[in-house]
Amino acid sequence: MFDVHAGYVVLIAGAVTIFLRFFPFIAFGKKRPEFILYLGRVLPYSVMAMLVIYCLKGVNFLSSSHGIPEIISSLVVIILHVWKRNTLLSIITGTVLYMLLIQSVFAG
Repeated sequence: MFDVHAGYVVLIAGAVTIFLRFFPFIAFGKKRPEFILYLGRVLPYSVMAMLVIYCLKGVNFLSSSHGIPEIISSLVVIILHVWKRNTLLSIITGTVLYMLLIQSVFAG
């Protein structure tokens, strides 16, 4: 059975998504303002810095693990990203390593 209400929700969500994807091209055309180009250069680094702070804000260096799993995983992510330049590889490897460390080595 198909719910008509759900169908309307999907159609509206799709229309909004399409509008948001095409709006910058409609508004700016081929010539992008310098401010938008500047934001495109600096925002990825800003977002990464905020994510690092958010992910490490709850680390307690006085706990039993002393933040060692977080430090090791962060260093692995940094080294892999500098070496391979593959964001997906570095994030997945760091996450798996962190999970292994906290569930096996540093399990208390």
